[in-house]
Amino acid sequence: MAQREAWGTRLGFILAAVGSAVGLGNIWQFPFKTATNGGAAFVFVYLLAAVLIGLPAILGEFVVGRRAEINAVEAFKRLGKPGWTVVGALGLFTGLWILSYYSVVGGWVIRYVIGSATGAYFGQAGEYFGAVSVGWEAIAFHAVFMGLTAAIVAFGIEDGIERATKVMVPSIVVILVGLAAYAFTLDGAGPAYGFYLSPDFEYLANNLGNVVPFAVSQAFFSLSLGMGAMITYASYLSEDDSLPADGGLIVVLNTFVGLLAGLVVIPLLFVQFGSVPDAAAGGGAGALFVSVAQAFGNLGMAGRALGVVFFLVVLIAALSSAISLLEVVTAYLVDNYGFDRAKVAFGFAGALFALGTLSAWNTAWLTWFDTLAYQVLLPVSVLLGVIFVGWVYGPEAVDEIKKGTGGGETFAVAWLWSVRTFVLLGVFATLYLGVTSIYPAPAIPLV
Repeated sequence: MAQREAWGTRLGFILAAVGSAVGLGNIWQFPFKTATNGGAAFVFVYLLAAVLIGLPAILGEFVVGRRAEINAVEAFKRLGKPGWTVVGALGLFTGLWILSYYSVVGGWVIRYVIGSATGAYFGQAGEYFGAVSVGWEAIAFHAVFMGLTAAIVAFGIEDGIERATKVMVPSIVVILVGLAAYAFTLDGAGPAYGFYLSPDFEYLANNLGNVVPFAVSQAFFSLSLGMGAMITYASYLSEDDSLPADGGLIVVLNTFVGLLAGLVVIPLLFVQFGSVPDAAAGGGAGALFVSVAQAFGNLGMAGRALGVVFFLVVLIAALSSAISLLEVVTAYLVDNYGFDRAKVAFGFAGALFALGTLSAWNTAWLTWFDTLAYQVLLPVSVLLGVIFVGWVYGPEAVDEIKKGTGGGETFAVAWLWSVRTFVLLGVFATLYLGVTSIYPAPAIPLV
């Protein structure tokens, strides 16, 4: 049997995991969710969720992956808990579900890189989005994005994913820092920073049921939790790596990129429109494309250059996440059945392309896919994983997380109990709030 692939370097793993986390969730969803959920109030809850729930949860997925040294589905069998294979299977399904419509948005991004260079959307941002976001053109660019994703995965772990993310992730950070510095120089950016960085706790108290599930699910989405990606990536790790150190760095870098994206997008919107425009405040999944594109359009020739750079970094981020989702199913079939990696990658890319045509044909489908993923599939998948790590595999999980840390008994035990209690309750509450926001409980007559 051929030797299983592994990361060439520890840096390669960290950048690949950050690349998985730093994607459309940070640059498309984070500013959009911030704009629609109270600005800094949302950011405040998101930061708490990333540190108190996201970090312990990602360490749990790392424990499962490295301990098993196999894909996310088979990991639970190898750990001696075959009944829990459903956790890995659900993660795999959730990742594929997300990738099917994620690729459609990736296609939009490619189209916007071109549109920025030509100025095609200047003066008619809404009409432009309406033309390129649905129909045959959207399907064609959806196919291009999915093909690029499959091509990277087909080259393997070290030669494909690791090599690509070593270029992608630093590029994302450098370009976003430059764009954020530019946004800081814009006249009138002050109110934007107030909206983005100064929490309105009264708003938060009055909208807790809406803000919390979106903020916590955003932490899941942006950290690639509940999709099998982090279990799969960690399965290629050696025992010498410190999971807490790697996990902490990944969460910090991911959060930093999300905040940077907000520092670019929110000031642009405020400077151009005086506030978060109606399009960004309630226009659906494509709203941010319309608002940001209009902002670039109002900047004339400078807007073309800025638009190309901005949407190029969004495209790089989207690809870095998409490859992690496709790798989950690819690793499963390569590990279990010895299938050719390239054939699996392109075969599943074709199947997901077909499923994604629904979202490419009508954005109402994309919104439905996204809502179900955010508020049901991700919380359920993370919840089951947390229960497994905390209450089923507890002692072994403690043993695994100490490897590569030089001890760390106190940290390991504290981490385990945080997973068993606070994280478990937080994920369950998020699932409850998410489900009830989609399917409100019927009113109970008082008399």
